[in-house]
Amino acid sequence: MIDGEVLLDFAKHIPLFLPSIFRRLSMYAIIETGGKQYRVEKDDVIDVELLKEEAAGKVAFDHVLFLSDLSEVKIGSPYVEGGIVRGEVLQEIKGPKTLAYKYKKRKGYRKKKGHRQRYLKVKITEISG
Repeated sequence: MIDGEVLLDFAKHIPLFLPSIFRRLSMYAIIETGGKQYRVEKDDVIDVELLKEEAAGKVAFDHVLFLSDLSEVKIGSPYVEGGIVRGEVLQEIKGPKTLAYKYKKRKGYRKKKGHRQRYLKVKITEISG
């Protein structure tokens, strides 16, 4: 069995052309927010559905479904007990425009409506659990 520190040191020297499974030897989590699931690591930047921002642009995701590091795996049922992922809000952005078009033939009825979903760009700062 190779010890965790050796694996972490080894991970720095793996070439980028190898599959990502060999490069990802750090702690990661699977979180749930906005009805979607995200696989996150420290320093990842993700776009999540608009949340009520907490103090000073900090957010905490407590719906952690899965936690993994080099030595231990925690699977929640449904959530990991004490698992929390913290992040900082970088900016609020809008997604691409989607169009809804209603039309009835021979009646002169046409309606066009657009929508742009708002998202938060969040940088993951800490994974604990």
